[in-house]
Amino acid sequence: MKITSIETHHCHAGWRNFSFVKVTADNGLVGWSEYQEGFGSPGVSAAIEALAGRVLGQDARRTEAIYWDLYAATRPAAGGVTAEAIGAIENALLDLKAKHYAVPVYDLLGGAVRERIRVYWSHCGTYRVNWPEVHDCPAITSLDGIRALGQEVKEKGFTALKTNIFLFDRDPAGWAPGFNRPRGFPELNAERYVIEGLKAELEAFREGAGPDMDILLDLNFNLKTEGFIQIVQALAPLGLFWIEIDSYDAKALKMIRERSATPISSCETLFGLREFRPYFEERAMDVAIIDAVWNGVWQSMKIASAAEAYEMNVAPHNFYGHLSTMMNAHFASAVPNLRIMETDVDQVAWRDELFTAIPQIEDGYLTVPATPGWGTEPIEEALRAHPPKQQDGLMGYVQRWK
Repeated sequence: MKITSIETHHCHAGWRNFSFVKVTADNGLVGWSEYQEGFGSPGVSAAIEALAGRVLGQDARRTEAIYWDLYAATRPAAGGVTAEAIGAIENALLDLKAKHYAVPVYDLLGGAVRERIRVYWSHCGTYRVNWPEVHDCPAITSLDGIRALGQEVKEKGFTALKTNIFLFDRDPAGWAPGFNRPRGFPELNAERYVIEGLKAELEAFREGAGPDMDILLDLNFNLKTEGFIQIVQALAPLGLFWIEIDSYDAKALKMIRERSATPISSCETLFGLREFRPYFEERAMDVAIIDAVWNGVWQSMKIASAAEAYEMNVAPHNFYGHLSTMMNAHFASAVPNLRIMETDVDQVAWRDELFTAIPQIEDGYLTVPATPGWGTEPIEEALRAHPPKQQDGLMGYVQRWK
C-alpha cells in the first residue's frame, strides 16, 4: 500500500479555519487527519508540504518507520510547527492503515478499554463572550448570561463544563493577557479585580448549573507563578474539578500544585515524551493533558503510558472539529488511565455539514464509533463551500483585539 499523494484542505470555521491532511494510497484508500494552524502555529501546512516528499512512495502501513524518518530529518528543529506537521501526517496514516485492515483505529492502539467516554463542554461561554457574531450562539455580556448558560449545559445532559476568565466590567470581557487580549499586560499579575471577577463568574456558573455539575477552569498562560498561586488559593472553597495551567517550568508548576487544594492539570502545549518527562518526574500536575492532534495519536499513547508509570491520568486536548473529536475518542478509548475528554459544543452553524458523521454524545458521554478508521472524514465539497479566511497564525485573535 504505497502512498501516492499528500494534500492539505482548509475551510472557514469562525474565529479560525479547520485544516485537514488527506493521504491517498495506490489501492485507492484515503486517510484523513485534522490539524490546526490558528492556535499559535503559523506554517504547519507549509511544513506538511515540505515533508511530503519523504513520505511519497512509502508503505503506508509502516507508520512508526515513517515517523522516525521524519523526526530524524527535522531533529535540529524538533518540536513546534515541525512536530505538528509530523503528527498530522502520522494521524492520517493511522486512518489509512485502519481502513486497510477494516478496523477502527483503536484496534491499532491495543483495542478499546472503554466504548463510552465522559466529555466536558469546553470553552463554555468563551465563544459567546468573544465571538458571538461568527458562531451559532447567543452573546453573553453579563453574569446573568453565565447563569443561563450553566442551566443550558445541565439541560443538555452534560455533567461537566470548562470555562475561561471573563471580566464583564473590562474590555474585552474575555480576559486573556497571556495571549495579548487585551494588549499591554505582559506582567500577567493576578490583580484583585481579576480574582474577584473570576470568583463571581464561577459562582454564577454554579448557580445556573446546580450542585452536581463538575466545573473546570482553564487559566492558560494568563498569569505568572505568583499569580497562579493566588488564584488557586482564592478558589479553593469552590470545589472545582481541576484548574488548568500552562507553564513551561515544571518546578514552578510543582510549587503551584503543592499550594493548591484543587487538582492541577497541565501540559497541553508540550511535544513528545522528552518534554513531558520533567513534569512527570517533578509530579508537577495531577492530570497530564496531551494534544494528540499535535503529537500524533500513536506517539500520544507512549506519553500516556509514561503517565501511567507515574500513577497519573491523562486527558485529551480537543477543541477542534469533528474529525479531531473522533481522533481523540479513539485515543481516549484505548488508554487505561483516562480522566475525562474535552469537546467544544459552540461552533459555526455549518460544522456538522463538513463531515460524513458527527460525534454521538448523550448524557455527557461520547460513544466511540466502531467503523473502520476514525469513523468520520471531511466532505471535500462541503469544505469548498466554506473557503478559508486569511489568518495571521496567532490564534485568530489579533484582528479582533487590535
